[in-house]
Amino acid sequence: MTITQPDLSIFQTLESEVRSYCRGWPTVFDRAQGSRMYDEDGHTYLDFFAGAGSLNYGHNNPILKRALIDYLERDGVTHGLDMSTTAKRAFLETFQETVLRPRELDHKVMFPGPTGTNAVEAALKLARKVKGRESIVSFTNAFHGMSLGALAVTGNAFKRAGAGIPLVHGTPMPFDNYLDGQVEDFLWFERLLQDSGSGLNRPAAVIVETVQGEGGINVARPEWLRALAELCKRQDMLLIVDDIQMGCGRTGAFFSFEEAGITPDIITVSKSISGYGLPMALTLFRPELDVWEPGEHNGTFRGNNPAFVTAAAALNAYWTDGQTEKQTLARGEQVEAALRAIAAEHPTEVADVRGRGLVWGVELNDHTRASAIASRAFELGLLIETSGPESEVVKLLPALTVSPEELDEGLSILARAVRETA
Repeated sequence: MTITQPDLSIFQTLESEVRSYCRGWPTVFDRAQGSRMYDEDGHTYLDFFAGAGSLNYGHNNPILKRALIDYLERDGVTHGLDMSTTAKRAFLETFQETVLRPRELDHKVMFPGPTGTNAVEAALKLARKVKGRESIVSFTNAFHGMSLGALAVTGNAFKRAGAGIPLVHGTPMPFDNYLDGQVEDFLWFERLLQDSGSGLNRPAAVIVETVQGEGGINVARPEWLRALAELCKRQDMLLIVDDIQMGCGRTGAFFSFEEAGITPDIITVSKSISGYGLPMALTLFRPELDVWEPGEHNGTFRGNNPAFVTAAAALNAYWTDGQTEKQTLARGEQVEAALRAIAAEHPTEVADVRGRGLVWGVELNDHTRASAIASRAFELGLLIETSGPESEVVKLLPALTVSPEELDEGLSILARAVRETA
């Protein structure tokens, strides 16, 4: 694909240096539909990024778009703070009927603000309020957001350094297989909890991702997650599952922890809960944890009613039966087979292939290769990102609605990019 030099001058001169994704994809996008994006010069890109997981149902999904347009054309409320609206009622009723009740979850629903980091901050604040303790345990290579509380339980040194102040009241523990299986699961963690001389303040909660997306597509085993849940019960700690990127069907089931058979005390959800890329986040928690005073945690944009509309439409369209989960798992098998073929073709270069559902990563032995592969893939018309502490993992995050043919096309481009950057 021949790419003409786009006019990026306004972005380069006026926009902050903090911009990042646009540096890897130096073009100006204009339209998007389904799994494809189009730049202003008419070039087409197959999107295996999906808005960092906020577009699980693809760009401008026609079902969700129709619901949104109809709502706006009748002058439905757009900004409602935490006022009761018909759009919020419809979402809550749909969420209860299609997500909570079928999974026997009685969790309360909190709208903490429009982003994932808002949901995490609310979860941490609530856990500390309930337990009367400050400390939170997180895990190596975790990522939970960019605000100060969320950064305190994030592992990445580069992101943590951006805080500019000490990040306190968070303690990291080894994630599953961090010690290559040489140490019994949670041996160190439980020993510290039991030893009054360890220096570990008793935590209010533990926060965990079942699959660490930004951390490098590190997949926790179901048995590890079950052991963690049991440890939290034994030691009177709340279990928070951060399902911001891996929820809403990304790993197959609606919640990524379902496979492990655990019930978290608190769950954070964002990204694809609106279904359309509209900002929206939820913090879910067991009813007995609902100790908030009215207005004790709020935010101006927690009442994004257009997001409620598209969220309800997405749940009705994709989660009233088990077809989305089955399709995602089938597409995931297709991705895994192709990635393992790439690994077999490059046995000395590919360190590992790992993932679940439709989130997959290819770890490279040469940590500079992943960025080179992503760059070449862009030139060939495929949008993929990297992850991991050294950006050593090529990360695939296609829409759940991607077709088998689109997957084959994108995976073929990826295989070519790997070959051509060897």
